[in-house]
Amino acid sequence: MTTPWGEVGLTRFPEDPRDRLRAWDASDAYLLRHLAEEEVPLTGTVVVVGDRWGALVTALAGHRPTQITDSFLGQEATRANLARAGVEPGAVALLTTQDPSPERVDVLLVRVPKSLALLEDQLLRLAPAVHAGTVVIGTGMVKEIHTSTLRLFERILGPTRTSLARQKARLIFCTPDPALERPANPWPYSYALPDGLGAVSGRPVVNHAGVFCADRLDIGTRFFLRHLPGPGAGRVVDLGCGNGVVGTAVALADPTAEVLFVDESFQAVASAEATYKANGVPGHAEFRVGDGLAGVASGSVDLVLNNPPFHSHQATTDATAWRMFTGAKRALRPGGELWVIGNRHLGYHLKLKRLFGNSETVASDPKFVVLRAVKRG
Repeated sequence: MTTPWGEVGLTRFPEDPRDRLRAWDASDAYLLRHLAEEEVPLTGTVVVVGDRWGALVTALAGHRPTQITDSFLGQEATRANLARAGVEPGAVALLTTQDPSPERVDVLLVRVPKSLALLEDQLLRLAPAVHAGTVVIGTGMVKEIHTSTLRLFERILGPTRTSLARQKARLIFCTPDPALERPANPWPYSYALPDGLGAVSGRPVVNHAGVFCADRLDIGTRFFLRHLPGPGAGRVVDLGCGNGVVGTAVALADPTAEVLFVDESFQAVASAEATYKANGVPGHAEFRVGDGLAGVASGSVDLVLNNPPFHSHQATTDATAWRMFTGAKRALRPGGELWVIGNRHLGYHLKLKRLFGNSETVASDPKFVVLRAVKRG
């Protein structure tokens, strides 16, 4: 990426030479050009929120910024990109959305996230550190910035306006108003599950902002919960756990199960742990933020339950699902099983047959299918 401070080499994580998706977009470039052209003072505490693959903090590393991200993969990409650029360790502070916010923010740069709820939570958490002199600039692609996005900035921080669009990207300018009476932060949000879902019927679920379908149970998970395998699995992984309702259902139905909750979202794993604890499950559980099943010993798992995402930010891709499936095969013991829920049109049964040599339909309806694959040998 060419920036006003020179060219920087950027990759996503995990790095894959076959991946044609860039680690930056026009909104990152637009923001960096604006900062240089308008000579925006990047002094004091510079905080960058939602920097997807580290493009912004890598370019601005000379100003010792702080990055706040919900993505483990994004944070690992940032580490790699900073190292590639020769940035000294510690020059950029890497925080997650679950870490305490900085006590003072002098420059706040926001890469608008896909989730409006996550933006709301982040702005509310940072608002006490923002002062009248704080420079606040958001950036995003035109299709990502809506009236509701601008209203959030205005309601939480102060008067807001937008720039003209360039290369389908737009900037958001916000003037902080310390006298503004901010709303209370509604996150994390909790609700009781409906009946007819087995062991978790009527049970509480806790959702931090940004978790998929945070205010209700999505229909795919609802279908999956009705068709989970019976007790006796042993070591179970809720892979891409989200709010952890699937793994919690397994643990409630079988207190002898050992459940590992894994997600690349810090918000998701915090939600899963909160959901598990809210249900007082007596069994053993582990909660891990990471890159799928990387770090899980080969042949150490009896059952993997997976509802893979088919979007990476705005891009539709099956790369994440494929990596989850291959990781599951490696981690499963011989005879271990991978259970997957997905939209029928995604054709996961073909991928599972290619990888495992088998795929069985456990249940289906007009929209979803639950598939089972067994690791042979």
